[in-house]
Amino acid sequence: MVDRDLVRHAIEAFGSRERLELERLWAYFRNERGPVPPGIAGVVRQDRPGRLAQEAGLPARVVGRSGESDDRWRGRREVVIENDIAWRVQTMVDFLMGEPVRLVSESRDAELGAEIERVLEAVWEASGGIAMLQDAALLGHVYGHVDLVVRVDEEALLAWPGGGGGDAAGDIAAGAAGAIRIEPVEPVRGVPVVSEADYRVLDAYAVHAERELNELEGADGHGGVGGRSRSGRAFRLFGREEREASAGRVGGVRRRRGTVTEVLTPSGGWVEHDGEVIERGERSLLRGVVPVVHVQNLSQPFRWGGLGEVEPLVALQDELNTRLSDRASRVTLQSFKMYLARRLDGFDPRLVGPGVVWQSDDPESSIESFGGDASSPSEERHIEEVREALDKVSAVPPLAGGVIRARVGNLSSATALRVTLMGLLAKTRRKRVTYGGGIARASALVLAALDEAGVLRTGAADRRVRVVWPDPVPGDERSELAVAGDKVDLGVPRERVLAELGYASGSGAAEPGIS
Repeated sequence: MVDRDLVRHAIEAFGSRERLELERLWAYFRNERGPVPPGIAGVVRQDRPGRLAQEAGLPARVVGRSGESDDRWRGRREVVIENDIAWRVQTMVDFLMGEPVRLVSESRDAELGAEIERVLEAVWEASGGIAMLQDAALLGHVYGHVDLVVRVDEEALLAWPGGGGGDAAGDIAAGAAGAIRIEPVEPVRGVPVVSEADYRVLDAYAVHAERELNELEGADGHGGVGGRSRSGRAFRLFGREEREASAGRVGGVRRRRGTVTEVLTPSGGWVEHDGEVIERGERSLLRGVVPVVHVQNLSQPFRWGGLGEVEPLVALQDELNTRLSDRASRVTLQSFKMYLARRLDGFDPRLVGPGVVWQSDDPESSIESFGGDASSPSEERHIEEVREALDKVSAVPPLAGGVIRARVGNLSSATALRVTLMGLLAKTRRKRVTYGGGIARASALVLAALDEAGVLRTGAADRRVRVVWPDPVPGDERSELAVAGDKVDLGVPRERVLAELGYASGSGAAEPGIS
């Protein structure tokens, strides 16, 4: 059993170093509107309270400086935020997980392979299917990695007919779907304790979260009503938590907050509520391994965390927002005519217009106009170069987001489109290696648990599955059918050709997959 003090130290170290950086990445991706800093309530518009997260990267000459009075914030200029990070990340997720994937068993026993595919399809569908995989991919793209926890209800699985505690045969797929879940863990919650001998091996894994309880506490932090139950199994810890405290108190009280920590070890684990152990358990299935599958977005050698898509774009996003804010300020000043009246009493700029005559007995009086919009080629060029740098770093051109420009050339063929999206397609293929490997390893853990429970007997070779990905760029159906016909003529099995086209042999129905 892993030392509890070691796990507690890992959680504290994670919260003081890595968690803050991970939260910053999510803030830049979502760009949510947060609370107003003290002292600037009179500056921010009342109908748009708060400040956007990406304003943190703007210089003080644009957003002003924090102070205790509004006077120090009078220099705040117009702030323009164009969140180029969000649509690029969403586009990458669409290319990777936009459509369901298929799991194909590599077992040499055709009948067993078909049963394995049916069971895995049921388990993945019960865990959320393609929607869950899209959520996991989004977390991986933002944070750089995501973890999948395989949860097994051992009592339900062993009691299922056909299992270790049952007599009659039952529907294995239904039993597995009811007893096994695959859950993604947000990286700000998951704390790994890696082996001292191999950074890729887990000695323990902690899921640490803060949540609001159904209890009230007064202004002094004590008292309240209600209670909480500490019995039963550990609650599900996937999904995003509310990490910020309540915005204010109502009637001098607010909901109390507490921490929940679930620790997974090779032999079992325990659950803590506010630092107090309320549940311990030993595991009979999947004993000897931590049931967690680590998935890197893009592999990073000799590091637990992978490479995310947000971090390389933060500096360029700050530069783009700064230049857009500068341009907005310049346009505001130059788009309106301004007048400088000298030695002219009673001058009213609202009366300046055609047919309006001003007169004065002072020979030195004058009215001068200035302003009006003017072109700034260097500014426009710089903004365009920043956008191109974002395209290069992310490998997501505007075309991938549906923005068609005249310079893309002739895109009448699928080949021309693939050449235009070559960078994004190459990065997508790299991610299929990591995400596909994670799906395969999680599926192997599911099959290992079923084998140990006696529900579905499989060997190590039978648990290998292959992930079949859909083509992110739709091709010409006639060309695909022609190529398929040529393969059949060359002797490729008809069933394999139909599978590549997305059809089940002989039935006309879609093959098993995560839909």
